[in-house]
Amino acid sequence: EVQLVESGGGLVQAGGSLKLSCVASGFTFDDRAILWFRQAPGKEREAVSCISSKSGTTYYTDSVKGRFTLSRDNAKNTVYLQMNSLKPEDTAVYYCAKRGGETYSYCSGYILSYDYWGQGTQVTVSS
Repeated sequence: EVQLVESGGGLVQAGGSLKLSCVASGFTFDDRAILWFRQAPGKEREAVSCISSKSGTTYYTDSVKGRFTLSRDNAKNTVYLQMNSLKPEDTAVYYCAKRGGETYSYCSGYILSYDYWGQGTQVTVSS
C-alpha cells in the first residue's frame, strides 16, 4: 500500500521557520520525483517545490525561492521541506505527492501528474 505521511506543520510567526517531513512507503522511493504542493482556503492547489529522483535536482515556485529548501534522504524514504522567513501568505495545508506515469523520475509542475499524496499538514503563519 502506497503511503505518504506529512508532518512538521504548526503555527509560527511571520519570519519564523518550520521543517516539514514526508515519509513514504509502499513504492520504490528513490525512483520517484516528489512534489510538495499546498492549498489555502478558497484557493487552488499550488505546486511549491519538487525534487527529482536520481540527481536530486530541485525546483521551486517563484514565491518561495530563497526561503524554502527541499531535500531527500533515500535511505530513510523521507523528503524534507525547510521553510524559512515564513510569510502569512504561506499559510496553507501542505501535501507531498509522488510522481506517476512513465516519466516518474522527473519533476513536473502539473499536480495531476502525481498519483498519490498524503493527508497534509497545516502551516499557519501569523502576522
